[in-house]
Amino acid sequence: MSLGVFAELVGQDEAVETLRRAAADAADIVRAAHGDSTGADGSGGPGSAAGTGAMTHAWIFTGPPGSGRTVAARAFAAALECVHGTGCGDCTGCHTTLAGTHADVRFVVPEGLSIGVGEMRALVLRAASTPAGGRWQVVVVTDADRLTEAAGNALLKAVEEPPPRTVFLLCTPSTHPDDISVTIRSRCRLVPLRQPPADAVAAVLQARDGVDAEVARWAAAAAQGDVGRARLLARDPEARKRRDAVLAVPRRLSNVGACIDAASALIEATEAEAAASVVEADAAERAALETALGAGGTGRGAAGAARGTAGQIKELERRQKSRATRAQRDALDRALVDLAGFYRDVLTTLLRAPVAPVHTDTAPLAEAAAGKWTAESTLRRLEAVLACREAIGVNVKPRIAVEAMMLALWRG
Repeated sequence: MSLGVFAELVGQDEAVETLRRAAADAADIVRAAHGDSTGADGSGGPGSAAGTGAMTHAWIFTGPPGSGRTVAARAFAAALECVHGTGCGDCTGCHTTLAGTHADVRFVVPEGLSIGVGEMRALVLRAASTPAGGRWQVVVVTDADRLTEAAGNALLKAVEEPPPRTVFLLCTPSTHPDDISVTIRSRCRLVPLRQPPADAVAAVLQARDGVDAEVARWAAAAAQGDVGRARLLARDPEARKRRDAVLAVPRRLSNVGACIDAASALIEATEAEAAASVVEADAAERAALETALGAGGTGRGAAGAARGTAGQIKELERRQKSRATRAQRDALDRALVDLAGFYRDVLTTLLRAPVAPVHTDTAPLAEAAAGKWTAESTLRRLEAVLACREAIGVNVKPRIAVEAMMLALWRG
């Protein structure tokens, strides 16, 4: 059977089967509403048209970084809008949803560190309208753990009293109350995703991207199951250089001064990476806004109009600064995941665990460290990296958190 819109979900067979059944049930509900008694599978009869109960109005996709939460939600949205009800991947409904241009599918992607109540209220209001395409209104919140408390309350009201043909798809790392409120969780169906095995990720890189087998295996292991990250490492030399710089950190921590220098270097590198990732989008947005506001105009009212646009330009700059902050924290988090992988390799070497290393290219360095450190001190170092990630997640200033981590790594 062709995977259709679910082809990008790697190593998630159980989740794909759940979503396929729900999409077929959703198609039967649509047909029943239109007076068609034929089921999504081509069968007939009143039972097939009424829906099987596999479909519900609110879903939560959880899983570790790289597991494909947003990919799964986008694919499910496409399956709901599929004109065949199967997620074929070939029809207009599938294509436009995957491309982000479907009129009835809205993606909530926070540009900054949080999703505000104003944005959520507006989306909930729009989602309550009748689907233009006659199927479903779908709202995909890609980072539901970034909802402010007020935004979460606005979403909760919609989830508690959903419009008849509206579906909410929420993506969050876990169902812990720190990530999603208990009341929202209780009204949603859960789709847990797992970290894809490295061999499955490597197979995808080879089959879809034409990556050499050896490079694919290395990138899949280094990315720890994150398909997007593995693809970037396999194809982007600059990404590999940034990773190499991060993995060189343990060798640099010889004294307090070296720890502070290493923290500064890591912060500056992630700031540069973040700035490079948003510079084109920032320039395009500013140019588009200035054009819309009549930049370059002449005449009697031009000066007054220019003064009136200052507030809108300032608001754009505020949003772009918030987006840059988020991009920098995301880049720093990737670096910390790489660093945690190194200390994990040292620990598994010390314990002689029968598992493959995350970073095969730094295996000699991990073995050398295992000859000098104890398992307890290595575990403390790994916990220091994880504690740094957690601190940044609760808005501790990155430089302070990273400096504290470096000192902990040096002391062991």
